[in-house]
Amino acid sequence: MTLLVGAVIVHDRARDEVLLLQRGPRAKFARGRWDLPVGKADPGEAVTDTALRELREETGLVVAPEDLRVAHLVHGRSGVESPNGFLTVVFAAERWSGEPENREPHKHTALRWWPIGALPEPGIAVPSMREAVSGYLAGGVGMSARGWE
Repeated sequence: MTLLVGAVIVHDRARDEVLLLQRGPRAKFARGRWDLPVGKADPGEAVTDTALRELREETGLVVAPEDLRVAHLVHGRSGVESPNGFLTVVFAAERWSGEPENREPHKHTALRWWPIGALPEPGIAVPSMREAVSGYLAGGVGMSARGWE
């Protein structure tokens, strides 16, 4: 069974920044690295609902479903909680309500806006996050494959 995951690129167009979370020291994946708000789907949950729920739980931001657009797909062969692979659907949102805050400090060390031209370097960022943001900025829907080589 493939694990379904939802993520959101929150893009403040006026400031040309994206919102990222830094994974905490006990994270199962990519400890200490910067990533998008992201999480696994609950059983029977639509991936759009997953992305919106995870965004709200992690940052407090609320996005209307109609304000999401698909930006990138990540298909991994295996992962921490997905020995049979995972599919992450990365959405982009340019409209939201609320002020961002780290609502899960037990999971994330920090939350901050990053200028598009100065995203965290590959060594401190989740690689698929950088690929997803780059693809989103290019205007198309991109795809990354992990572990299929």
